Amino acid sequence: MSHPFQIVFSKASLAELAALPKDIQLQVLAEFEVLPRELQEGASEKLGTLEREGQKLRRFRCRDYRIYFALTSGGVQVYRILHKNTLADFLFRSNLPLAEDEELQKSPAFWRMIDGRES
Repeated sequence: MSHPFQIVFSKASLAELAALPKDIQLQVLAEFEVLPRELQEGASEKLGTLEREGQKLRRFRCRDYRIYFALTSGGVQVYRILHKNTLADFLFRSNLPLAEDEELQKSPAFWRMIDGRES
């Protein structure tokens, strides 16, 4: 018997989702629903992986938004939902190259933001 695939949102990600216009919320959630299939099929151009101290964080590109989450035994835990320009601004301020998951995962400021401890 298979268990249902659950998507659990952090307080920060729920607030970010709620701040979006309703039509954008629905679009983002609809596109994110395909995630279990894409995870089973393997690599996707929409998926990226960042790692910190052995913990993996995934990034899912969804329209103009980036969803940062971790896999759990029953599904995923969503930590943040950020507009791509917000992330680009963050990368610019951090002097990191754009679209470089390897560099992004090295930034303590990025992980504080993901963990909800923005300074």
